[in-house]
Amino acid sequence: MQTRPVKRVVIAGGGTAGWTAAAALAQQLGPLLDITLVESEEIGTVGVGESTIPTIRTFNALLGLDEREFMRETQASFKLGIAFENWARLGDRYFHAFGEIGRSTWMGGFHNMWLMAKAAGFGGDIGEYCFEHQAAEAGKFALSETVPINFSFHLDASLYARFLRAKSEPKGVKRIEGKIARVEQDPESGHVTALMLESGQRVEGDLFIDCTGFRGLLIEQTLKAGYEDWRHWLPTDSALAVQTGSTERILPYTRAIARTAGWQWRIPLQSRVGNGLVFCSAHQSEEQARTELLANLEGAPLFDPRLIRYVTGRRRKSWGKNVIALGLSSGFVEPLESTSIHLIQIGVTRLIKMFPFAGDFEALSARYNEHARVEFERIRDFIILHYKLTERDDTSFWRACRDMEIPDSLVERIALFRESGYAYQGPEDLFTVSSWVFVMIGQRLMPKQHHHMGAMLGDQRLRRALDSLKGSIAQGVTSMPRHKDFLRQYCPAPQSETAP
Repeated sequence: MQTRPVKRVVIAGGGTAGWTAAAALAQQLGPLLDITLVESEEIGTVGVGESTIPTIRTFNALLGLDEREFMRETQASFKLGIAFENWARLGDRYFHAFGEIGRSTWMGGFHNMWLMAKAAGFGGDIGEYCFEHQAAEAGKFALSETVPINFSFHLDASLYARFLRAKSEPKGVKRIEGKIARVEQDPESGHVTALMLESGQRVEGDLFIDCTGFRGLLIEQTLKAGYEDWRHWLPTDSALAVQTGSTERILPYTRAIARTAGWQWRIPLQSRVGNGLVFCSAHQSEEQARTELLANLEGAPLFDPRLIRYVTGRRRKSWGKNVIALGLSSGFVEPLESTSIHLIQIGVTRLIKMFPFAGDFEALSARYNEHARVEFERIRDFIILHYKLTERDDTSFWRACRDMEIPDSLVERIALFRESGYAYQGPEDLFTVSSWVFVMIGQRLMPKQHHHMGAMLGDQRLRRALDSLKGSIAQGVTSMPRHKDFLRQYCPAPQSETAP
């Protein structure tokens, strides 16, 4: 088939993925494109993506969003990291902070200095050398030009989609209400040519973005892209989600509490708290999971817990023919490290950089798919790490996680750190060296050796340097206001009723 210029972009599905794509395309390429989004009010969205990572700040800036307005409209609070409870052993607790640990050099990560101090009998806890870690544990937050802080947000994903819609439509995005009845394809090329709605309306396009959720109406049901199932590494396949009322203390971090056959999340927004239990149906029934979740809530539930079924994995092709899958239609890595919204945003950002204006797809789609594959796999490995390094043997689920085979790529990372304390962030890696160190040490993986860069200072100078760093962090945290007080001053959200 002769290629034709790409002008008409049709987004199938709304929600966070659909309106994120619409907002980004309208902001960056709006005058060059004709953008249409098709969604139905009758089709619900998963809408429980409440926790994010710091990359959302860069993306919001790309859209030209005002941070205070964004936070007010999405009921957002600040997030400095994730507290993990009961993961390596029952009673354990560690913190994965968004900030860097200490001051690293080209020779090696700061954790090597800390490991040398520990071997010499001093040094304290590794979290004492991370500003974000200490601020989170103290329940503090502030923004300062002189003391940079790396943070993200807890937000209401449904309100975020609504907010992005309000920004997109004035920039020319056309929204069509309706259910998709069938997908039309070119008989020769197999490219999607139009969406036929139940109303009889036909929506033609040159490029289609599939934001239809787990079902993947275009990328899978139509184009048969295939799905790579990762449940042998990440066996959870179900989640129960519920909300409770707001609490007196709004913590600036997510809690991930390991339970019988999975883990429970607790995410504080300004007006409510998001809760849920991720579990493996092979080790726990829905009824048992529901009982466990309700027994461990802080506050009364605002509605009955909602069940979500999923298969962890990724689409074998995120871009097939003239269809790009974003969000749940492209794959799903369980929400342990809050990467779902990031994967939507990095996907549409890559599309903007690789946009096929002339209508040629083959080379661009191959490169796009390779990027997507590597990103998914690197995130997958980081999530598996939390499960594999458990020492728990109190339930069949945790014994299975401890004993499972893992990808060779993760075997290598664990071996490197165990043998020598070496951790790295490759060019395609989302998570930093500090992130890997926080989790590996938090999961009780202590290196047998480490780099001797700290020996160049000697014990006395090393002790003084570490004490000075700890002292400056502690002093900075002491002067910060409580997180809730800062929210009240910076971006108080309008009070509104919370709906399921």
